Amino acid sequence: QVQLVESGGGLVQAGGSLKLSCSASGRTITSPTAWFRQGPGKEREFVAALSLFGAKSYADSVKGRFTVSRGNNITTIHLQMNSLKSEDTAVYYCAADSAQPILPSRVGSEYEYWGQGTQVTVSS
Repeated sequence: QVQLVESGGGLVQAGGSLKLSCSASGRTITSPTAWFRQGPGKEREFVAALSLFGAKSYADSVKGRFTVSRGNNITTIHLQMNSLKSEDTAVYYCAADSAQPILPSRVGSEYEYWGQGTQVTVSS
């Protein structure tokens, strides 16, 4: 089994910042690749991704504000969120897959492993 755990969520005022982290563990070494989110009354949507080859991808709604990065090892990924807006309020999930394509996927159904999610609430 592979487990992914997110951390770093919380309540922040509009314009503020938060840094999310996701760590993978289990009997196989797994590298978290992507971040997705699901806001109130919305479908789950892609946020950002980083492949082991260093390729990055961002949703248009977060470009210039969010930054995805690898931790000190391949089992950890971070999401630095700046200039937060009320529309960023959502449960944020990290995702991983045994496949390691050069370009990370923006499609949730292509990921095998998911974390429980961490709540991010932005007040205005």
